[in-house]
Parts: sequence; C-alpha cells; structure tokens
Amino acid sequence: MSYGPRTKVPFRRRREGKTDYRRRLKLLKGNLPRAVVRKSLQNISVQIALYDQGGDTIVASAVSKELRRFGWNLNTGNVPAAYLTGLLAGKRAKAKGIAAAVLDIGLNSPARGARMFASLKGLLDAGIDIPHDESVLPSPERLQGKHLGEAAVKAFGEVKTKMEAH
Repeated sequence: MSYGPRTKVPFRRRREGKTDYRRRLKLLKGNLPRAVVRKSLQNISVQIALYDQGGDTIVASAVSKELRRFGWNLNTGNVPAAYLTGLLAGKRAKAKGIAAAVLDIGLNSPARGARMFASLKGLLDAGIDIPHDESVLPSPERLQGKHLGEAAVKAFGEVKTKMEAH
C-alpha cells in the first residue's frame, strides 16, 4: 500500500474487516428491515434493524443468554439455542409490527445448516417473512437438539412451550 498525499484510506470498519459496504448497500436498497444475525463461540445475537441516516435503529433484539430465563440450562452457542433466539427475536419484532425482513449475516460464510440459518428458521416460525432457500435450513432433528442428547431435546421442548406462552 502506498502512502502519499493522494492515498485514499479505506473506512475504518473496512480496514478492520468488520463491514462489507457493498453488501450492506445492497441490503439497504431493498427498503426492508434487516434481520442481523451475529455469532460468537458462546452466544448468538439476533436484531431487527431499520436504516436511519444517523445510524441504524434496533427495533427488536434477542441474545441467546436470555434463554436462561425460560429454563435453557445448556450451552447458548449451539443450533437449538440459535433457533430459540431467532424465535424470541421474531416474536418481539412481530409485536412491534415488523412483518418482513431480509437476512444479514455480515462477513460470515453461508454454510448449509449453520447456526445463522437456525436463527433464520426461528424468525420464520415466528411469522417474519424473509426470502430464503429451504436447502440452507438445518434439519428438524438438529433444531431440536437430537445430536446433543435427550436432555437437550427435553430442554428444547420445555423452553419452546414457555416461549409460546410468553
């Protein structure tokens, strides 16, 4: 990279590898709220964001740590927790009048059956209309946690019924 008086320095978030501005612009041109899904090793975060000139406005949000209130006592970074977090965020968004959105996975690589798509399935089950391909969604067995054992399936069922009653 050259340094001189004519050098154009990229935006800070682009330099840090946090934002793909071309993809963000494409998402914003759709004039739909964005369903922003971000993952870490131990948590999943789902937000419904509206574009505003001064900065995005978060309409509804859910973090997988909140599942503890509903009785989820397992890891909060797995596929069933991602689904339940998406379901919780979708219910909150639906209560605020959001009917449709577009999925924003940021710089994450889209992989079939990934945690991000488990969150997408939760948003869809909550009644939010999001364009997607059915082949990327995890199988129902993985969503329920059958690959994690009987305790996960039992906890999943209990938490989902509590959420639906909430």
